[in-house]
Amino acid sequence: MPVTDLALLVAAARGAGDVAMRYFGKNPGITDKPDGAGPVTEADLAVNDMLYGMLGDVRPSYGWLSEETEDSATRLATKRQFVIDPIDGTRAFIAGNRDWAHSLAVVEDGQVLAAAVYLPARDLMFAAILGGGATVNDAPARVSLAALDDATVLAAKPNFEGRFWQGGATPPVNRAFRSSLAYRLCLVAQGRFDGMLTLRPSWEWDIAAGALIASEAGAVVTDQVGMPLRFNNPHPQVPGVLAAGPDLHAHLAQRLEQSHAKP
Repeated sequence: MPVTDLALLVAAARGAGDVAMRYFGKNPGITDKPDGAGPVTEADLAVNDMLYGMLGDVRPSYGWLSEETEDSATRLATKRQFVIDPIDGTRAFIAGNRDWAHSLAVVEDGQVLAAAVYLPARDLMFAAILGGGATVNDAPARVSLAALDDATVLAAKPNFEGRFWQGGATPPVNRAFRSSLAYRLCLVAQGRFDGMLTLRPSWEWDIAAGALIASEAGAVVTDQVGMPLRFNNPHPQVPGVLAAGPDLHAHLAQRLEQSHAKP
C-alpha cells in the first residue's frame, strides 16, 4: 500500500532523530557558515544527507529545499516540494540543550500539505495534514485561547522594543523564548504557550512544517503584516511570522507598527 506524505515525513523525522542523537552531546565538528549565517555541525550535514536519500528515493519527482543544500531553481518547476530543516536550533544542539528539532514539510502551490516536527531529545513528534488537524505524540493538539493580558508569547527580546509597536506601546504580554522556530510554532499548537512572534525575515525551512501544525491546531498564522504565508518562493523567505489563537493574533496584529522595521 502506498505510503502517504504524512507517514513518510513522520518516519523520516524519526530516522533523522536516530542520526542526530549519535552526535548529540559528543562535541560534533562545527563550521561557521559564510556571511554570518550561523554554525553548522557535522550532525546537520549527516541528517541532511540521510533525509535527501530517504525522501528522494520515495518521492523522486518532488522538489527539494533544505537549509543545508545549495538551493536550485529546479524546485520551482516541480508540483510538490520537500521543505526541510535538518536541525532547527543548531545552537541549542551545540550547547547540549534539548530544544532542537527536525522540521519536514511537503508543499504544493505555496501551501503546506503535510508536516512533521520531531524533537528526538524530548521524544516529541508533532504532525499535521492539511484539513486533518494536528497531533503531538498522536494526541490532538489545540491552541490556547488566552486573552491578551494573560498571554505568554515566544519571541526574542528585540521583537518587543517599542519601535515595532504603534505609539511605542508594547503589548501587555509575558515573553518566553526557545531557539527553534519550528518548536515555537509547535508549542503554540500544543497550547503550552499562547503565541509566537518573529519580525525578522524567516527562512521557509524554519517555519513551513510548524506553520501547518499551528494552524491545524487552531492558531491563526500569518506574516508580520497579517498576510497568509506562502512557500516555495524563488527567494525562500517570508516577512516574519505571527501565530496565536484568533483573538490574541488579532490584538497583536492590530498593535504592530506596519513600517516593516526589522529587529
